Amino acid sequence: PRSGKGADSVFPEELKGWNWGAAGLTWIWGASHNVWLSLLMFIPYINIFWWVVLGIKGNQWAWEKSRWESVEKFKESQNKWKPWGIALLILGLASGFLLGIIE
Repeated sequence: PRSGKGADSVFPEELKGWNWGAAGLTWIWGASHNVWLSLLMFIPYINIFWWVVLGIKGNQWAWEKSRWESVEKFKESQNKWKPWGIALLILGLASGFLLGIIE
């Protein structure tokens, strides 16, 4: 009952921290969690740092925008996103680095 109420949600202290799924999968993760602010990734120059904002605020926004059965279920769900988020973030940074070298 503490989640899915927007700003009225009670955000558990133990969920504070970095969200790899939100940082790496940005708008895909956001659409799945009703975090529509993630679509700011499509705006040039904002997208350069928006992945950091999503990583920092991802847990809180997902908790506020979607209803969760428990903190444990929330953590379980976010842990499924984690390896994909890390992989895509590394791939994106590597490709950006390589394109910078090639050009």
